[in-house]
Amino acid sequence: MSDIITERTDGILRVELNRPAQKNAMTASMYTTLADTFTVAAKDAAVRVVLLQGAGDAFCAGNDIGDFLKSPPGSGESPQSALMSALIAFEKPIVAAVQGAAIGGGTTMLTHCDFVYAGESAKFKLPFIDLALVPEFGSSFSIPARVGHLRAAEMFLLAAPFAAARAAELGLVTRVVPDAELFVTALETAQKLAAKPAGALRAGKRLIKQASIAQLRAAIVSENREFTVRKSSAEAREAFTAFLEKRPPNFARTASPVAAE
Repeated sequence: MSDIITERTDGILRVELNRPAQKNAMTASMYTTLADTFTVAAKDAAVRVVLLQGAGDAFCAGNDIGDFLKSPPGSGESPQSALMSALIAFEKPIVAAVQGAAIGGGTTMLTHCDFVYAGESAKFKLPFIDLALVPEFGSSFSIPARVGHLRAAEMFLLAAPFAAARAAELGLVTRVVPDAELFVTALETAQKLAAKPAGALRAGKRLIKQASIAQLRAAIVSENREFTVRKSSAEAREAFTAFLEKRPPNFARTASPVAAE
């Protein structure tokens, strides 16, 4: 079965991440499929709204580390950058339903959605720095813009995990609902949106986003440039080796950031 499942009903395109045994961790092929899905949906008049969800007990645990190490994104075109571009350009509403783990890209992807419903089981974390990397998906702009520098520092630099209620306080989710009501709640919102005038809906979203688009694109360029440096660093090698060996990393082994650069 496909790692990405799509189904269109009554103007709603349901997109499901479908690697439940791996907590829906993202592979390069999944990024490519999602990018193509959003690009095609943007041009399909029969699609009025997208409903994004994950199979099983998690939304998305971020990148599949094994797959990521085989083909890490760089400063040029990549499956990840293709999805970022597709999401930024997408003018139709995106409704997300989040249960369980939303880690790394599983959280930053949500900043491109218009409605995010979190089940009470949802757990968020941004572990980029812990992996000796940097934020992505434009989140170095979008998250501080929403929550302020101090809270963003706690989320990114400290990589402190936070629960659904805290995500709602920070303005990262629309509403927290019981897990049993999560998908029904998200579907009801998608149905309400699908019944609205499609042209006005797209124009409204376009106007809401217009002030931030240029800054978001600039942030992504900066993130990709820094990511290209970080992924080849001694720190990153230690972080990923430790992850695969299931041990705490020892960054005392690595050169200082000044010497490494």
